[in-house]
Amino acid sequence: MLIATAILAYLLGSVPFGIVFTRIFGLGDLRKIGSGNIGATNVLRTGSKPAAILTLVSDVGKGAFAVVLARLLVGPEAAEIAGFAAFLGHCYPVYLGFRGGKGVATFLGTTLALVWPVGLAICATWLAVAAITRISSLAALVAAASSPLYAIFFGLDAFAVGLGGMALLIFLRHRENIARLMNGSEPRIGRKP
Repeated sequence: MLIATAILAYLLGSVPFGIVFTRIFGLGDLRKIGSGNIGATNVLRTGSKPAAILTLVSDVGKGAFAVVLARLLVGPEAAEIAGFAAFLGHCYPVYLGFRGGKGVATFLGTTLALVWPVGLAICATWLAVAAITRISSLAALVAAASSPLYAIFFGLDAFAVGLGGMALLIFLRHRENIARLMNGSEPRIGRKP
């Protein structure tokens, strides 16, 4: 059951909602727009706020849905596996030759469904950093890096290692962003790179 849960959650996580919504809205191939990433921040660079919002909600939702469904049908251990598998699916989707997004929204959805206090703290951190800097990637990196600390703070130590692993993968997926942050060329929210 756990293997089947992981496979199904991975396939759900692999659905590239950014590409789906940019095509529905007639915005072209998202992989050839802006940064080429399939996430909501790049969808926003197309100029379509509705498509960006739908992408964000769907990417968050697929992580949360995988966790909730696995918890209801199989149990708590399956929920953790499903969340991680959905997150991996977003980062390495089979439908796109394993070249996917950076995983931040799906990480958020997974965390909200698994350990909601940590998820809310991550949301607040992202919003605060984004409001101050107007840099989505920096907000995502700070929020992800803080997630294991929030887990420990809320007495949810058992989740700290898993959150740390996902945060590490988010950092790896943001290598180019980190380089641009260091040289001052990272684009700000709502502007084309």
